[in-house]
Amino acid sequence: MKKLVFVLLAFGILCACTSDDSGININEQNFMVFGHFYGECGGEGCVETFKLTNTSLFEDIVDDYSGQNMDFVALDNDLFEEVKNLSEFFPNKLLKESENQFGCPDCADGGGLFIQFSENGNVKSWRIDQVKANVPAYLHQFIDKVNEKIALINT
Repeated sequence: MKKLVFVLLAFGILCACTSDDSGININEQNFMVFGHFYGECGGEGCVETFKLTNTSLFEDIVDDYSGQNMDFVALDNDLFEEVKNLSEFFPNKLLKESENQFGCPDCADGGGLFIQFSENGNVKSWRIDQVKANVPAYLHQFIDKVNEKIALINT
């Protein structure tokens, strides 16, 4: 993921140095939204969604189970420091997938993850089953890291 950030940064610098005045600000268009959702659950922790940019961490205050409606507020920089490396664990293979759902997220009350990734304004979203037996092996470490980071934020 560090390579991706470097390439995006280099691209941004090249865009800034050309005569094209498109006004593209790459850092504002690149972000990752991550969270979990549990339907058979009670309380604030049932739906937790966060947005991570290169410089900040935000929390969704709507807590919409579907992931369709989100309204983000900024969190403390200390929390950003705790989770800023999550993008290093993002599996690039996920970007090439034609499917946007893996397993059956929350079908057996095991919960699911909501992941959204924006690169240069191109936004892709996925819902991923928390039960690892139901998803490809390349997602397992990422699932663990997302859950770890959510736990860090919520402590």
